[in-house]
Amino acid sequence: MQVNNTEINGFLIDQFNQHGLEVGATQGICPLCSHSRKPEHKKAKCSSYDWERGLGTCHNCDKSYQIHTYQRKGASEKVYARPDDPTIKPLHKKVVDWFASREISETTLRALGVDYGPEYMPQTGKKENVIKFNYYMGDQLINVKYRDGRKNFKLYKGGEKVFYNINSIVGYKECIIVEGEMDALSLYEAGIHNAISVPNGATLNTNNLDYLDNCIDYFEDKEKIILAVDQDEPGQALQRELVRRLGAEVCYIVTFDDCKDANEYLIKYGDTALIQKILKAKPVPLENVTTFNDIEDDVSDFVKNGFKPGFQIGLENFDRIFSTYTGQFISVTGIPSGGKSDFVDQMVVGYNRNYQWKTAFASPENQPTYLHAHKLMRKLWQDMPRKDDIGSDKWKRIGAKVNDNFFFIDMERYSLEAVLRKGAELVKRKGIKCLVIDPYNKVRDANAGSADVNVYTLEYLTKLEVFAKKYDVLVIVVAHPTKMYKGTDGKIEEPNMYNIKGGGEWYDASYHGLLVHRDYEKKTVKVKVLKVKFQNLGDNGAEAHFTWEPNSGSFIPEVMPTMDPADKLPWE
Repeated sequence: MQVNNTEINGFLIDQFNQHGLEVGATQGICPLCSHSRKPEHKKAKCSSYDWERGLGTCHNCDKSYQIHTYQRKGASEKVYARPDDPTIKPLHKKVVDWFASREISETTLRALGVDYGPEYMPQTGKKENVIKFNYYMGDQLINVKYRDGRKNFKLYKGGEKVFYNINSIVGYKECIIVEGEMDALSLYEAGIHNAISVPNGATLNTNNLDYLDNCIDYFEDKEKIILAVDQDEPGQALQRELVRRLGAEVCYIVTFDDCKDANEYLIKYGDTALIQKILKAKPVPLENVTTFNDIEDDVSDFVKNGFKPGFQIGLENFDRIFSTYTGQFISVTGIPSGGKSDFVDQMVVGYNRNYQWKTAFASPENQPTYLHAHKLMRKLWQDMPRKDDIGSDKWKRIGAKVNDNFFFIDMERYSLEAVLRKGAELVKRKGIKCLVIDPYNKVRDANAGSADVNVYTLEYLTKLEVFAKKYDVLVIVVAHPTKMYKGTDGKIEEPNMYNIKGGGEWYDASYHGLLVHRDYEKKTVKVKVLKVKFQNLGDNGAEAHFTWEPNSGSFIPEVMPTMDPADKLPWE
């Protein structure tokens, strides 16, 4: 058996055999409990060693541990501020006693790097004696969470966000994700060492999982990921986003009955009961199978509040006639140079501004990529950046916004299968909520089962729908019409969804359809709702009119007449 590997599961070993165990042995003493056993049992071979996985398991204390330490996996994409490594010192008795009241021992505090000391807290405006939760990746101190006696929190200013205790899941085929450091400590106390915590809890309206982006490589080998987050609304929103990003097929769910979280459950029921809770985690409901229990919250919300409002882009006249849900796709058409791609850019910038959605583009016609990035930058800047702006604070801020929220899929030959595969990867690694295909005829379905245009189109759109539903994203697909004709007035006629090649399928299969049409004489752009599947999301046939501002590339709503308050649209 080879035991001096330089890496395990893709992680480079930092310190080989950190506990000084008998190299190559399959059994031996336990570094966690043997030293505290009776003299006659101190040398008992109570522990099994798995050198290939780098893990040990004790049959006396029922705890597992890592044989080695590991270097960080995956370099950070940005430069972050880094806290100084702490000088480990004995914890204050008051701190130890407080954690003991939460059923957390000093041994656990030391194992997970908990510290104590003075720190300025902005909530109180002065230095406070605080608990410090140190966030390590490999041997690097990445961040620190500070907590004072009034339960005020802060992270190290400018520090990178990562999972707390992330080193602990290396080598394990499964891991547990909790919502707070106290919960990770509680599971460690119970003997479950492969538990990590999100750094900033959960919020109801948005969950920016940048810490998952920074740690995604740690989940590549996981066969089971147990989500043990809080049962309140923000916790459940976090749970849904983690399932979406990590994949329902590997996710399992734990609920804590009458308790809020793992620490409360440990205090009330003890470590054995907490372990059983984790062992009895239930898989995420089967894909394509729904029971009433799965959707009871949605049913209750519908009974109380009616239809949920759709997502909007922040342009008042357009928002009055159209909105959408995720898990759907929008077909956008219009004559060449009519503003289709530009308006789609306006839409995704609006979704990002309103909901922090990230978008991936598969846009063969929006080349070279730097020009597309420049278009997005202008919309965010609300002006045309000048030479003197390069390197300014605003340039850096807007540049970072584009870099972190918009991703360009560049391929020599685009295929639908490759684009959807890359889209799925971007859901996992970056958390995108929108995928744009522009135009569809340049992203061909190489695996189509038929050359018949109607069958091909239906298969294509079905694959978009499956992707949108599986990953809970919005897909926007731009489709050119076939040859258009001029009307009696000499103007090119406005296309509709039937003018797209395979048009009947486009109308029938699409959730929504939009026309973007430029009037060159009036120098205006019209966006018309060609189809909206659900009445609460929009108004078929309704139009929104814009002028186009050339410096920013933004669509400016034309002034709307004041509506009578009683004249509300059906979904308002």
